[in-house]
Amino acid sequence: MWIITLYSQSNISMFEFDTEEEAIEACENIEGFKILSEVIYFTDSIRLKPIYNF
Repeated sequence: MWIITLYSQSNISMFEFDTEEEAIEACENIEGFKILSEVIYFTDSIRLKPIYNF
């Protein structure tokens, strides 16, 4: 899941997207100070391959 957090003078808005492509397209069209974040749930991270094995 991808989240765009938009900050304006009086409020904060958050927009949720299913794909990175959707989020990037929307981010390019939104005016103002914004942060694009990827949300990774713990259960999804179990399926990821580790970068390092200790």
